Amino acid sequence: MCFECNSAHFNRRSFVKLAGLAGAAAMTAGFGMTTRALASDAAPALSPDEALAKLQEGNRAFVSDAEACAANFSKRRQDVAKSQAPWAIVLTCSDSRVVPELIFGGVTLGELFVARNAGNVVDTDVLGTIEYGAEHLHAPLIVVMGHKRCGAVSAACEVVSKGTRLDGSIGKMIQSILPVALAETDRGENFIDNTVHANAFNGAERVLAESAIVSRLVEEGKVKIMPAYYDLDTGVVDFLHKV
Repeated sequence: MCFECNSAHFNRRSFVKLAGLAGAAAMTAGFGMTTRALASDAAPALSPDEALAKLQEGNRAFVSDAEACAANFSKRRQDVAKSQAPWAIVLTCSDSRVVPELIFGGVTLGELFVARNAGNVVDTDVLGTIEYGAEHLHAPLIVVMGHKRCGAVSAACEVVSKGTRLDGSIGKMIQSILPVALAETDRGENFIDNTVHANAFNGAERVLAESAIVSRLVEEGKVKIMPAYYDLDTGVVDFLHKV
């Protein structure tokens, strides 16, 4: 399945341009020189397409036989204790049911560079983490993955549809999801799921728009960015079209 947000529902490009201009300038000025100084000369072991194929193969293994997705952690721990070379960066939700290392086939230590928060939101910390993984660790693939029945997205949808007021930091946390939910004109039974998909697209496009480092690596063909959707019921990860 490939989910497409049509222009009537969510003009992603327009939103990203408005959201990303200030962030891109700040990242270029404040962070670019530091990460270039940190970057090593090591080439990535996999191309972006090979990394994507490896994630897809691992997810198929997880869906067909989840019990077989085990890893020899003791030996691997020794192998990667002094250095790491992850081949994919995954931004996903903190939901306890969403564990990238398992759902991508039982990948082991040192393979995935994972950033997590409720609602897979792109903020300064996440963007810096992704830039470090892409430029310094040479990970060739960035995945922004939402999931079915996401609580953070559900909360944003409830604010939009019912005017619910959320206290504390939770209300602040979902601020960047609200414009995505507002853009979904169909607020029926698929409202939350459609917003989860759109939020993954939006996050992927924000990474590209707000990070001069990642944008350059994408233009050079060294990195790809893929939004994705994880189905809690089936275990299937649906890779949506790249941004």
